[in-house]
Amino acid sequence: MFVIDPMPLYHQMFKEMGPQHWWPADSKMEIVIGAILVQNTNWNNVDLALNQLRAKTNLNVKQILQLSQAELEALIRPSGFYKNKSKSLLNVLKWFDQADCDFDKLSQLAGTHLRKDLLALPGIGEETADSLLVYVFDQPAFIADNYARKLFGYLGYPTVSYHQLKHQITLPPTFTYRDAQEFHGLIDEFGKIYLKDSNQFNQSFLSHFKLRVVAKE
Repeated sequence: MFVIDPMPLYHQMFKEMGPQHWWPADSKMEIVIGAILVQNTNWNNVDLALNQLRAKTNLNVKQILQLSQAELEALIRPSGFYKNKSKSLLNVLKWFDQADCDFDKLSQLAGTHLRKDLLALPGIGEETADSLLVYVFDQPAFIADNYARKLFGYLGYPTVSYHQLKHQITLPPTFTYRDAQEFHGLIDEFGKIYLKDSNQFNQSFLSHFKLRVVAKE
């Protein structure tokens, strides 16, 4: 079996593009909320929803949980799929609120089952779970989002699912959560510029890049 060593790609992208300082948010709770609202939409729509929710609740979890379903739906409506997202948001925030939004406490309680616990929450899929691991719980993980799948496809390793690409990537023990944040930010910023079609990618600095593939014992 062969797996992909992502480090040469990460180092090349970092060299060319520099640090990205992702995720764009003022607090970890804003990241949690944004990670749910951004599903199936773009960040401009999320910004509109976040601004409305912030004006009403200051993104305070207890204040959000006191909103009626209809109030919350109206506030997050710009993000789309607002009925489902409101239900997901309430369930996820209740989970965080049970530990007074103490991220370290939640991480310690879950231990090695944290990703599994996140996936058990309504509305949390693999991409959102990994995003929360990386940006909220400060744990290294590879986020195999749409831009990542497109990029690795252009580099010669097309994948059909999030799960498939994630399990082809082997992160070294030295890979930190800060590396994971930067790698995700680099891929997404690269994607916005170069991954709309093959012509754009062929004009990028990665057009002739060769991934390093290694045998897995």
